[in-house]
Amino acid sequence: MPLSDWLKSRQQQEYTQVPPQGVDVPEGAWGKCEECGTLIHVVQMEHSLNTCPDCGRHYPLTPAERIIQLTDTDSFVEWFRGLEPTDPLGFCAAKTYIESLDAAREKTAAEEAVVCGRAAIEGISIAMGVMDFRFIGGSMGSVVGEKVARLFERATGERLPVLMIIASGGARMQEGMLSLMQMAKTSAAVGRYRESGRPYIAILTDPTSGGVTASFATLADVILAEPRAFVGFTGPRIIEQTMRQKLPKGFQTAESMLEHGLIDMIVPRLKQKKVITDLFDMLGGRSA
Repeated sequence: MPLSDWLKSRQQQEYTQVPPQGVDVPEGAWGKCEECGTLIHVVQMEHSLNTCPDCGRHYPLTPAERIIQLTDTDSFVEWFRGLEPTDPLGFCAAKTYIESLDAAREKTAAEEAVVCGRAAIEGISIAMGVMDFRFIGGSMGSVVGEKVARLFERATGERLPVLMIIASGGARMQEGMLSLMQMAKTSAAVGRYRESGRPYIAILTDPTSGGVTASFATLADVILAEPRAFVGFTGPRIIEQTMRQKLPKGFQTAESMLEHGLIDMIVPRLKQKKVITDLFDMLGGRSA
């Protein structure tokens, strides 16, 4: 599917859309930031890459928007299309796993929770993966794990640097143990890739959690994060119930992870392309 069509099918913006009082404007032209309450014109949000210009809150982007934000025009070529998950457990809760997959595909116009391919950023050829939280919480099932592993294997063979933009709730429970096995598979693929000497950069977005955090997301040479992104393994409620104590304010934010050494840098969205380019240059990403 062309990126232009993908963009047209994106989900409605999370910020509440309300027009200024007393002004006759087209419906949906203004939005209200859910964090600071600032009224923002939709064009201004697009120019700021879906971030609030007042408080800096980063609202979600689709994979297509991420690709357009970061890569050179028309440089992205998708890999590994056509891979589809099975239903090994015959899983059924409120609805069946197959129904959840169908709903996610209709909602996102995507095949799975990750899009992989080759692209260029300021002339640097890269292998790139972008995760989509709208697709069953960006969860990692067998197909997501397979795509990520194949991405690193192909990047190893073609000696390409790797960029991963990550948003995930963790392992996909509908696939049981097969989902958990993807942690080992993707980690092994990253390990083999590192032997090639090529750089791997990861950007952790809101949220990055569970088995994805515990595998390929935190194995990068340089780990970046967006401001105030949730980064952790399990949710704060589970931790509080297990430890029987209240967690400190700001626990599991990108800022806390930076302070404690899990990530290397917090980079606002408007600066990401330059920072990534500079890092690839410093790490030898341009050399074949």
